[in-house]
Amino acid sequence: MTDEDAFDFAIVVYREDECWDAEMLPVALTSDLHGLIKALRQQPSESGTIGLVAVGDEFFVALRVVGERVDVFLSDIAASWDFPLAQQVLEYLDVPVPDEDELEEILQDEEVALPAGDLSIFADLGLDEMELGILSGDIDLLPEDVLSSIAARLGFSEPFERAIESVFG
Repeated sequence: MTDEDAFDFAIVVYREDECWDAEMLPVALTSDLHGLIKALRQQPSESGTIGLVAVGDEFFVALRVVGERVDVFLSDIAASWDFPLAQQVLEYLDVPVPDEDELEEILQDEEVALPAGDLSIFADLGLDEMELGILSGDIDLLPEDVLSSIAARLGFSEPFERAIESVFG
């Protein structure tokens, strides 16, 4: 693993026998939305399969695959200028990539992240839209910290942290 992708990771989270488990996915999937969805579909789960991806200190993506339905959440649309995964998520969501002027107009010079996708992705698991919006909008938190908070809120903190430690020590 190089320094460049040291903090890039993708994790699949699933329920088996009413217990959460998590496993790391290949780091190559941090830039391949369709490959990520395919990997999540291959993991059977009682309540859908969750994918959590952190790309450096820039952004995160959360996915949930339940049957044929795929819900996707991107923490910051500005990441689509520089990162293939963020651009692929916006394309998947049919959201145009804003140019810098459009984004500045939307944010009106405030330093905040502008999310896209399904804010209610985890509402039935106990993380409502407002909480996810607040977590993803906190630009002082690193993506892995936000994902760790999400994991704790949804009840799979232990398997999530175990998966991270298996790779990053």
